[in-house]
Amino acid sequence: MTSASPMVRRFGLIHATALNMTNMIGIGPFITIPLLMSALGGPQAMLGWLVALIIVMCDGMVWSELGAALPGSGGSFGYLRRGYGTEQLGRLMGFLFVWQFVLSGPLEIASGYIGFSQYLGYIWKGITARQTMLVVTIVGLANLALLYRRITSIAAITVTLWIGTIVTVIVVVVTGALHFDHRVAFDFPPGAFTFSLGFLLGLGAASRIGVYDYLGYYDVCYIGDEVRDPGRVIPRSILISTVLVAVIYLAINLSIIGVVPWRDFVPAASHPQSNFVVSIFMERIYGSGIATLFTAMILWTAFGSVFALLLGYSRVPYAAAKDGYFFKVFARLHPSGGFPYVSLIVLGVLSIFAGFVSLGMVIDALITTRILVQFIGQIGAVTLLRRRAPDLPRPYRMWLYPVPSLIALLGWIFIFATTPPMVIAFGLGALLLGVVCFAAWSWKRRTWPFEASQGAGSRI
Repeated sequence: MTSASPMVRRFGLIHATALNMTNMIGIGPFITIPLLMSALGGPQAMLGWLVALIIVMCDGMVWSELGAALPGSGGSFGYLRRGYGTEQLGRLMGFLFVWQFVLSGPLEIASGYIGFSQYLGYIWKGITARQTMLVVTIVGLANLALLYRRITSIAAITVTLWIGTIVTVIVVVVTGALHFDHRVAFDFPPGAFTFSLGFLLGLGAASRIGVYDYLGYYDVCYIGDEVRDPGRVIPRSILISTVLVAVIYLAINLSIIGVVPWRDFVPAASHPQSNFVVSIFMERIYGSGIATLFTAMILWTAFGSVFALLLGYSRVPYAAAKDGYFFKVFARLHPSGGFPYVSLIVLGVLSIFAGFVSLGMVIDALITTRILVQFIGQIGAVTLLRRRAPDLPRPYRMWLYPVPSLIALLGWIFIFATTPPMVIAFGLGALLLGVVCFAAWSWKRRTWPFEASQGAGSRI
């Protein structure tokens, strides 16, 4: 996944920034506002956005240094292998990255399915929990069916879906700006900023939601061998896309809570209208007819996001398996279509089942699973590379190293530590099971750490 590639380096700064933003802006900002406000019980939950922004900005410097120094396809997979030793501990880290990706990828896709079913509730009045599960299943199967073929017009499909997303965002922001009421937006409850354990746990929950909405700031790193002048483009695209999306998300959130009082949908669990708060926002200004049309646009955006996610994510286990760093069955291609059908089916089916869980649980599990191997693991990788490969060309070097990586590390630890115990247990259990599977797989193949002789099993 990080070897020399004949791919053309056609992605410049604008293209790379657009790619990141395409993956960052999807259904997220439309479904997480009620959860965000519920985390701290009021507009003070916006502090979670600030904490998340600090974490991803510092973590973005980790991605930037690794991406600029190792500009190949695969992103984290290559960074972890190289940082920890290609054929030893790096082999375990690469496996665990793909392992957690098979779990966290479907969770991220499932959040789109859940968002779709929630906003459908505005049009389908009185939709029940069982009917919601049916909707998730149908949408998930439709997404899988559309991708179960050789995609020849993916660029046109992606652009069309992206246009729908941009139009939706612009309509919300402009409408909110024209009808913004600061007294409604900043109606803080008594004791909003009183520090306590409950405040700390709530801030952690709000930060997890913020990080979820920022996910994708590093997507350009997965196509490093297609980026023109990666040492310059990758770091800048990460910084620019993160800042721009932060401004967009802030505008969307203020637009909503500046029109719809936060008490009308907080706590989210006891306010059914929180499932489609943006539709309520449009209804209060333009009426139910326009709100219904706008809800259809959000459904379009939701489906576009899950389509793009399943398409891209299904290629990660395939590529790792093809290179001999994951289970060989994932390397199978469809005999006539030429696409990784095993990987596609596994991730597609898992995402449907994950869609039966609450949105809050899905987000918590998604972030927690990625923190342990991918985010914290990469901080270790950039540190090890600084020590073991000091002469490695680094077109971009982290500013004030190691301060940003330490801030990111403390941020990820804070988010992990304030996660509900059940979710922490899930994350640790998934990691432990991955280690066990790696050990069994390596023992069967006689690869590290079970080589029959020195250097044996370097490939599968």
